[in-house]
Amino acid sequence: MLEYLFGSKTRVKMLKTFFAHQNKSFYVRELSRLLNSQINAVRRELELLVKAGIIKETKDHNNQDYEQGSSLRKYYILDTSSLLYLELQALLQKAQLMGEQKFIETIQNRGGEIDLFIITGKFLNDKTSPSDLLLVGNLKERNIVKIIEDYEKDSGLELRFTIMTTSEFNDRRRVMDKFLYAIFEAQNLKIIDKITN
Repeated sequence: MLEYLFGSKTRVKMLKTFFAHQNKSFYVRELSRLLNSQINAVRRELELLVKAGIIKETKDHNNQDYEQGSSLRKYYILDTSSLLYLELQALLQKAQLMGEQKFIETIQNRGGEIDLFIITGKFLNDKTSPSDLLLVGNLKERNIVKIIEDYEKDSGLELRFTIMTTSEFNDRRRVMDKFLYAIFEAQNLKIIDKITN
């Protein structure tokens, strides 16, 4: 969605990366690998973002292991003193929320007969959960895996997800399965719940 507003997928990916790692500096090839983008596209977008005052060049880099030639590299870091900083941060957060909402709706519509759908972990900033998604029911597993892969590609997140049948869930719940217990003890949000009530 933001690529329509900003005119470039590379620019959007770059902004997301800089805002996700606000105190980290990056060099051009590193960004090219992280964003899976052509190096010339990365250079062009960096130049535009520097001119706009959103990021800045820096000599400082966070890599403790100095590689040969590392002192010759240009490093770039988010300029948190930029006038646009707060507005861009809010816009990226709203876009992330809209992306999460669309992702959840897509799973609900194309995931099969879902009896229990819980989001936790990265979605709620809870590092204690062993999984980010729990889906239980008579599910269309291939559809769900494809939807998750597409979301991971768009968001830059790597999700841990758990898919199981209703009977497997009930069996594991009866024996007080540690994995399920950890999910329910962590912060979680039940999107669909036809089982635990």
